Amino acid sequence: MNAVYFDPRASDAERRRLLFQGHLLKFSPTKASLELCQFARQLSEEAFAPHDPLRAQYEMSPAEYSAILAKLKPAFIHHPRCKELIRDLFVELNCDLDLTFFDVPRLRTSTSDNYLTSGLAYAFHPHRDTWYSAPHCQINWWLPVYDVVPENCLAFHPPYWNKPIKNGSRDYDYYRWNRESRAAAATQVGKDTRKQPGPEESIDLDPQLRLVGEVGSIILFSAAHLHSSVPNTSGYTRFSIDFRTVHGDDVRDCVGAHNIDSACTGTNLRDFLRGSDFSRLPEEWVQPYDTTPPPEDAVLVYQPTTTAK
Repeated sequence: MNAVYFDPRASDAERRRLLFQGHLLKFSPTKASLELCQFARQLSEEAFAPHDPLRAQYEMSPAEYSAILAKLKPAFIHHPRCKELIRDLFVELNCDLDLTFFDVPRLRTSTSDNYLTSGLAYAFHPHRDTWYSAPHCQINWWLPVYDVVPENCLAFHPPYWNKPIKNGSRDYDYYRWNRESRAAAATQVGKDTRKQPGPEESIDLDPQLRLVGEVGSIILFSAAHLHSSVPNTSGYTRFSIDFRTVHGDDVRDCVGAHNIDSACTGTNLRDFLRGSDFSRLPEEWVQPYDTTPPPEDAVLVYQPTTTAK
């Protein structure tokens, strides 16, 4: 049985143990999480001016909207202020900065009523991040930038925590994705043609768990959890922030949630930065996650010119 823990009074090690067992953690807004969301709102409102970002989809074409996202999302992702605020958030939640590693935060948008569901506004089908070459010790952090409602939030599918799903992860290689597909996000306006791992059998999305939170609240869940974007019927665009963390001890010791159905190759671990000094994970900790030697043309770390998944 999966449980939701609200503002748990637990050590970081205990929190990770709960997450690797399939539980979800939800935290109230903190000073740093609110500042991170406010920064995202500031950039979004400047980018969409004079339109309200929540309603801008009704004022422009999908191509015009995508062009704004193509500039807005990298500006947020790579702004040094984001790294500083994430580090402050780790301190607030008693994470060890020397052992907590994170990837850059993504600013996500989910427009309403199928206005834009591909590329930079990709509507995620049910998936586990572990199908995308995430390690099983990865923890996902998700924050709403504006208030969310049940009609536009994130959905979890707890019955599949221990139930394997036939999926396309066997055809997914992280280094090939870096080389061939990530930079193409901005061009995927009408339909996303990039091949991404998803279920290859019929799955039952109900019962599902939808967590509705206020601005700056924080949801933590394992990369092995099956989750999806709720089809947005709210009438306005959902803006959210997500990033991922790993703990150095978990990476080094190869611990985490059980792998029940992931067969992808490559690893995203080289993307992660240490909370204390923004250095990368030691290569000797990462190499065991390469189950096959990377080819000579492998792009181990993506150097972006635009944003992508």
